[in-house]
Order: sequence, then C-alpha cells, then structure tokens
Amino acid sequence: MAGPDKNKTFPLEHYDRLCFLKHVVKNPNIIVGDYTYYDDFENVENFEKNVKYLFDFTGDKLIIGKFCMIASDVKFIMNGANHLTKSLSTYPFAIFGNGWEHAMEGKTYPQKGNLVIGNDVWIGYNATIMAGVTVGDGAIIATNSTVIKDVAPYSVVGGNPAREIKKRFDETTIDKLLELRWWDWSVDKITANLQALTGGDVDKLQLKVPAG
Repeated sequence: MAGPDKNKTFPLEHYDRLCFLKHVVKNPNIIVGDYTYYDDFENVENFEKNVKYLFDFTGDKLIIGKFCMIASDVKFIMNGANHLTKSLSTYPFAIFGNGWEHAMEGKTYPQKGNLVIGNDVWIGYNATIMAGVTVGDGAIIATNSTVIKDVAPYSVVGGNPAREIKKRFDETTIDKLLELRWWDWSVDKITANLQALTGGDVDKLQLKVPAG
C-alpha cells in the first residue's frame, strides 16, 4: 500500500476533525494542494470562516501547497480587510452609498497580492497570516504568531509580529531540499523514502527508486 488515499476527505478512520483540506473548501479563490490537512477542535467546516475578508471584488487568492499542516483557529487575513492609509480618513465611505458612492472615484484600496503558503509548511494553533505574505517551503509558524511579512523557506518564525527564530537546517541542506522538491514526487517514491524524510540527512534520500 502506497500511502493514504489523497481523494478521501477524512483520512483517519472514525475521526472527522482532521481532513484533507482540498475536499472541504468550496471557494474557488482558495487553492489547496494534495495531502495538506486541517485539524479543527470543533468542525473542519470552520476553515473558510477563518479566511477573512476574501471578497470576489478584490481578486486575490489564498494558495496553499502540498503536505501542509494547519492547526485549529489559524486565520488568513485577505486584501478585503484593507483601507486607505494615506488619505485623511481611513473610513470606507463608498460602500454605504446614499451620496457617498463616489468617494473612491480615481482611487483604489491597497492590494498586496495573493497570500501564498508553500509546501510542507506547519502552521501552529491560532496563528494569523496577513494578506500578500508568502510563506516558503518547509517553514514553521509558531502558535499564536502574527505573520506580517514573507517567511523564508525552512525557517521557524514566532511572535507578534513574527520574527525568524532559527533556520531548520544549514543552507546547503535547504538548497538541496528546495531543488529536490520531494512533495512533487510520486506517492511510491515518497513511500520508499519515509525513513529518510522523517530523519535529518538529506543525502539518504533515494533519488532513484526501483519500480514495483
């Protein structure tokens, strides 16, 4: 047997508070890779409730890679939360109409782009990640962190605002992992390399796995 069925919503038998997330999200502006899971204390349907201010008119997306681990109450703050900050008032007059609908003529609300989570990223309980941030492959976001800027691959960040605590590996190992992109391997190749993937020596990964 080569790994769990990526097409199952609930990969753990008799447990419905951990799901392969791509099967739960309904919003087309939330894109999730294979094997990424979400664990919720109450109900996995809460995930989209925690993607805040994702409006069609803003045009941004939440993009999450493969093999990510997302804990309960993680929040993603999208561009719909943005207000004018260089104007005399930050108040969104135009949305209320009734003579105020022209307030935004010739102006646009700040747009920081998509919020992107790489592959093999672990996001701890109650972390918050802000619009426009890119979290690199293999990163770890500590519990209760507020991430306001990009996170480098294979780094550990924590705090409010989140700051880098350490790198998970030396730069040579990080470069090798980013080049190998193990998360794009076939499930058979991943299965054959489980001992190495759960160890610390990148050179023990089998790059050529015999068929069958």
